[in-house]
Amino acid sequence: MAEHRISFLLLRKNPVSLFGLIVITAFVLTAALAPWVAPYPEQGRGVPNLEAMFAPPSFTHLFGADSLGRDIMSRIIMGSRISLMISLVVVVLAIGIGMPLGALAGYMGGMTDEVVMRVTDLFLAFPSLLLAMAIAAALGPSLTNSMIALAISWWPWYTRLVRGQSVSLRERPFVEAARATGVRDRNIILRHILPNSLSPVIVQATVDIGTVILAAASLSFLGLGAQQPTPEWGLMVSSGRVYIFEQWWISGFPGLAIFAVALAFNLVGDGLREALDPKVRRSRRA
Repeated sequence: MAEHRISFLLLRKNPVSLFGLIVITAFVLTAALAPWVAPYPEQGRGVPNLEAMFAPPSFTHLFGADSLGRDIMSRIIMGSRISLMISLVVVVLAIGIGMPLGALAGYMGGMTDEVVMRVTDLFLAFPSLLLAMAIAAALGPSLTNSMIALAISWWPWYTRLVRGQSVSLRERPFVEAARATGVRDRNIILRHILPNSLSPVIVQATVDIGTVILAAASLSFLGLGAQQPTPEWGLMVSSGRVYIFEQWWISGFPGLAIFAVALAFNLVGDGLREALDPKVRRSRRA
């Protein structure tokens, strides 16, 4: 508990990470309360309003309106739910696949380690976004398929990360003591290896949430993710690219939302990396 308290204090004293945490909190609250916060929730879901086509930013439409007269601010607010859902689903799936495989490979070693890591290296040989694009194109353009594609391309990073932790932990005295008392390997992995590998996974997951939002927006921008009239931020940027010079707000504000949220998660991830570093905690405690 003391270590977690020190970590929280370190994060709180980092103004940049604190700013990112404020942005993330606002993003999550907006996603949770989207139907009640959006000024035009029906337009946010995709109902057109032809009387307001290409309306510029004003008191009626703070972020302007798109080619079908839909309020951009409402679309961004409703789209925050989709972006949050995509990022959480992809990261949870990637952790659920990669973390057990990494712990198993690092703890068991030998042929198990060799097979798991060679398969992992095979996936890592391709840029994650390029691999996700290929998988999404093969499965067909949809929001669900884009999440599957991103999860498949993301899990190897967690396998490699946890495998390194597991190799270090298996030689620790408490693991050797558990092994000497006859505890099964499965229980050692579940009770000792996985729990003690959580800190770097949490840091990586925090950064990855922002990166996944950006990657999902890229797939939608290319037509491989969400489809109209879904209020997905990347799709909104794509739909406004034709009018970028005259009606810049159609793409500009959704792009700004992607930038702000991705940056916020990266800032908090950097703060968590510093806060969870044992060397930093020891120096603060001293």
